[in-house]
Amino acid sequence: MGKVVMYSSVSVDGFLADENDQPGPLFAWLTSGDVPLDESGVLKVSQTTYDYTRPYWDQIGVTIAGRRVFDLTDGWDGKPPSGIDHVVVVTHRPMPEGWDPEAPFHFVDGVEAAMAKAQKLAGDRMVEVAAGDVGGQMLAAGLVDEVRMDVVPVVFGSGKRFFGPVDAQHLLEDPDVVIQGNRVLHLRYRVRAS
Repeated sequence: MGKVVMYSSVSVDGFLADENDQPGPLFAWLTSGDVPLDESGVLKVSQTTYDYTRPYWDQIGVTIAGRRVFDLTDGWDGKPPSGIDHVVVVTHRPMPEGWDPEAPFHFVDGVEAAMAKAQKLAGDRMVEVAAGDVGGQMLAAGLVDEVRMDVVPVVFGSGKRFFGPVDAQHLLEDPDVVIQGNRVLHLRYRVRAS
């Protein structure tokens, strides 16, 4: 099995989006450089960010996201983001009406079932968990090996929290990666074994 990584861009005060689910400037770093990050040519980052981010993206086999993220992105138009093979959507609702059942999206009820499905699909590749409510639930359930965050120099004051409504303390190791990019600080923490 590959490792499980909880990830997102985040404000300095720990938010993924404002109260209206708007990320504001949180993704501006993805267009702040001159090195193409993917084939689209839209995402361009600094060389330092590319050297950190591209190998990470290449390791991801499956992303787990909540239904809210799925709905906000319109299911990425049926194509998993960043070249990922599959997306597992944690939801209590069935797949949307008219959704292509052949699209590589899997609708699963509960975080444990989602992780089991994701690990089966990913094999030895990495499982990425979108930060937020589902990510916080997976962290609380002891299902996350590592936390990665791209910290952007903005303060939201309120909004959607990186760790969701976590109600207990969870220790992380000291960061083993701290990389300064253009308008972003890339951090990686291993989750401390309990």
